[in-house]
Amino acid sequence: MLTRRQLLAKGANPDWISRRVASGRWQRSYPGVYVVHTGSMSWRTQMVAALHYAGENAVLSHSSAAQFWFPETFPPVRQLVEVSVPRERRVRPQPGLRIHHRRRMPSATSGFSVTARAETVLDLIDRVEAPDDVVGLITLACRRMSHDFLLAAMGDRQRLRHRSLVRDVLTAAADGIESPLELRYHRDVERAHRLPRSERQLREQIDGGWIRADCRYRRYRLRVELDGQLAHPDGRTVEDTWRDNAVLLTATEVTLRYRWHHVAVTPCRTAAQVAEALRLAGWIGVPRQCSADCAVRWAAGPPA
Repeated sequence: MLTRRQLLAKGANPDWISRRVASGRWQRSYPGVYVVHTGSMSWRTQMVAALHYAGENAVLSHSSAAQFWFPETFPPVRQLVEVSVPRERRVRPQPGLRIHHRRRMPSATSGFSVTARAETVLDLIDRVEAPDDVVGLITLACRRMSHDFLLAAMGDRQRLRHRSLVRDVLTAAADGIESPLELRYHRDVERAHRLPRSERQLREQIDGGWIRADCRYRRYRLRVELDGQLAHPDGRTVEDTWRDNAVLLTATEVTLRYRWHHVAVTPCRTAAQVAEALRLAGWIGVPRQCSADCAVRWAAGPPA
C-alpha cells in the first residue's frame, strides 16, 4: 500500500499514477491511497488503507477495533470502517468510512493503530441501548482482561452512558459472574428472594472430563446450569443431558437447568423451584417474597 504523497516524494509522475489505477494494475482505496495489486484486499489491508487516508494520529475504533480484539464475536469482515481522529482534525467523509472526532483521544496500541481493548469496549457501550447488551460487552471483555483496566478507562472519561450499570457489572464480574444471564440469576433469583449464595463457575472433573458448573450449592448437592444460547429450542443439547446424568451418577447431585425466559421473565417462579429443591435437600432457611404477587409462597417460614 502506498499513498500519493509517498509516491510523489519518490519522484513518481501524477499521470503515471493515474494510468496504473486506470489500467486496473492498482486499486484506489481512498483518495490518495493505493493498493499496488489486483487481488482482493484482506481485512487488515482495508483497515490500514483507512488509517492512511485519515492521516496522522488516526486509530481504528468502535466496530473496527472490536473486530481486531474480539474476532470470534465480531468477525473481521468489511462493512463499515470506523476511525477516530483528534477533534481539531478535519477528514473528508468517504463511502464506507465513519470518522469520529474525539476531544480526548483514547489510548491505543503502540503497533497496529487501534484503540486499546478497554477503550474499545467503552466505545461500544456508549452506543448500545439495552442493559443486557452492556452486560454482555463487559463480561466478554472480562474474559480477556482484568476488570481493573475497564475501571481505569472509565475514570478517564467525563461522559459514559450506563456508567452506574457498568460499575455494578464490573463488581459482579470480579465476583465470578461471566454472562448477562448469570448476573440476572444472581440478582433476580438468588438475592431478590434471599436464597443461599451459590458458588459460581467451578471447574471440576466428572466422568473422565472437565466441566464447569454455572452455580453450585455444594452443601445441598444441587447445581443450576444457565443456558443463554438461543440455538436449542428445547434448552438442552445432547452434551448437556449427558453431563447432567454424569453429575447425578458420579457426584449424586441434582441439576436444574434454566433458560432466558425462566430467569428474565419468570424469576419468582424459578426462585420458588430452586427454593423447593434446596428445602428437599435440607435447607431450613426462609426465602423472601420480592413483591405481593411473588411466586415464592412460603416466605413466612418453611412448611412443616
